[in-house]
Amino acid sequence: MTFALWCVVVLPFASPQDTVALAEVAVHAAALDRFAAGQTLLTYEKSTLARYAARPLGDLLQETSPIFVRQYGAGMLASPSFRGTSPGHTALFWNGVPINSISLGQSDLSILPIQGTDRVEVQFGSAGALFGNEAIGGSVHLSTAPTKKEGLQGAFSQTIGSFGLNQTALTAAYGNPNLRFQSKVYNQDQPNTFRYRDISRAGAPWERQSHAAFKQRGVLQDVWWQANPHAQVKTSFWWNQAQREIQPLIGSSTQDTQADKSIRAVIDYQYQKKSSLWKLKGAWVADQLHFNEEENQTSQGLLGLDWELPSAGNWAIRAGTRGTWLNTKLSAYTAIEQRWEAYQSLGWQKGDHISVSINLRQLAYPNELVPFLPGLGLDWRLFENDRTSIQLKTAFGLGLKLPTLNDRYWEPGGNPNLRPEKSQNGELGFQLKRKGTFSWSQRLTYYQMQVDDWILWLPKGALWTPENIREVHNQGLEYQGESSWTTGHWNWQTNISYTYSSTRDLGQEESQQLPYSPKHQGNAGLQVKRDDFALDLSGFYVGQRSIASGDSRILEGFALGNLGISYSGTKWKSLQMPLRFQVLNVFNQSYQVLYLRAMPGRSYQLNLTLTL
Repeated sequence: MTFALWCVVVLPFASPQDTVALAEVAVHAAALDRFAAGQTLLTYEKSTLARYAARPLGDLLQETSPIFVRQYGAGMLASPSFRGTSPGHTALFWNGVPINSISLGQSDLSILPIQGTDRVEVQFGSAGALFGNEAIGGSVHLSTAPTKKEGLQGAFSQTIGSFGLNQTALTAAYGNPNLRFQSKVYNQDQPNTFRYRDISRAGAPWERQSHAAFKQRGVLQDVWWQANPHAQVKTSFWWNQAQREIQPLIGSSTQDTQADKSIRAVIDYQYQKKSSLWKLKGAWVADQLHFNEEENQTSQGLLGLDWELPSAGNWAIRAGTRGTWLNTKLSAYTAIEQRWEAYQSLGWQKGDHISVSINLRQLAYPNELVPFLPGLGLDWRLFENDRTSIQLKTAFGLGLKLPTLNDRYWEPGGNPNLRPEKSQNGELGFQLKRKGTFSWSQRLTYYQMQVDDWILWLPKGALWTPENIREVHNQGLEYQGESSWTTGHWNWQTNISYTYSSTRDLGQEESQQLPYSPKHQGNAGLQVKRDDFALDLSGFYVGQRSIASGDSRILEGFALGNLGISYSGTKWKSLQMPLRFQVLNVFNQSYQVLYLRAMPGRSYQLNLTLTL
């Protein structure tokens, strides 16, 4: 069906056209840029990422987006939850390569440092037709890009802070019209000796955390080469290693340790002549996890081929296929598996007023052809004049999550007969924008989702085994507002967001909010700039969460505030020396994201960067 539609739509536009010049480093996130009409998207550029220089990706998403991040402690496991779905319903990509654990089906955001990416894009809602497996709740896209400037550049960053934080990062880059590269090295050491209240003891006395040390280091390398006027090659390599003392539950004295090692490599080749653009992607991802004395290894190889018509009248067209090879060597099992996908994306745009995207995907894994996945999105500018615009955004689609390798092959208890989890998703939103001396943007989105055959591990006698048993209905509202204005020499910016999420398990006699799914969540920020000085205030709120399914115990909500001061006016010849000071958890709140997982109080960070 996918390629039948492809033939019908493409052939009328396939006549030769003049050669189209390639955009600089054009391999970046084309699917998200052009084929996600109607969906909610957030983008974080380098200026925003710089404020989180010594912090993990999970902190950025928790504090600035509607995503709830389940944190097991400072530097411990952190997993995202979009719109009330589970962490396994989030697809994570690095330079277009899926990097979720192939055994667990999810990622740990705490070992994904901000230093390891140049751009972060977040897509909300089911996008199985666009991105494939696991993109039920949403997807996160990390990307790196060589410098666009010519000549040599370099940067050295040093951050020190509370609880023994010490992070060093070094970047070197070079660019000319035909060759560009970027190299990054980072190292972080954080003993995490923070104080917390021991609620397991009478009077909840203050204690010092003694087993939560976190160390991380990594190397990244990007190379971009303009091989000839029609061909580009981009390669990226990322080696990352993290060592952790697993923070015990409050009242416990366990001494678990964990070491994670990852190697990720990708090469993108694209060739454009006349109207056609061909893209070939090859990738390799290898993960190694040491938990106490147990060692687990997983690896995956990927090969994909895309064909595009970037501009065919009002249409943009993409069709492709991808094969993935999975290999696991765990203490509980070994498995080898192949998966195949065929997909097509169509984008239609009429001026700046209407944009439509249609996405189709078919995926197969051993002896199974999963349900066909369609997706449809629309952006329609209902009203526009010189200062004001009103836009309608709507999207509908199906998504799926294949049973993880652990679900199917774990010994004992794995269930090879599990069905994929399936979702139906729809959203409708309006965006209002106003330009002028006081500019603002307001967006309100209503979403509804149902996930069937949700997999749960349940006790069966002495064993636990997974089954397709849960049916979950999600609906909610997301509001996002931004504004900017100038008073004299001062530039002001504000942002605010609020999310209401109702996530119900329809399989229960009385449908209840799923565990660790807050109904209410929000964040807000204020930035003030004058010349080389900047002040930013931010805060976020997470509402009540139940601790377990059917559990009446409630974990209270919490609100945290952060403050940052930056000065970028210190220079010596061509050397720039921006300085930034931050106070996190300004009001020293004692809180838990997950039950009995202590979190740090007020902390301080000082960052100095030397940029050449």
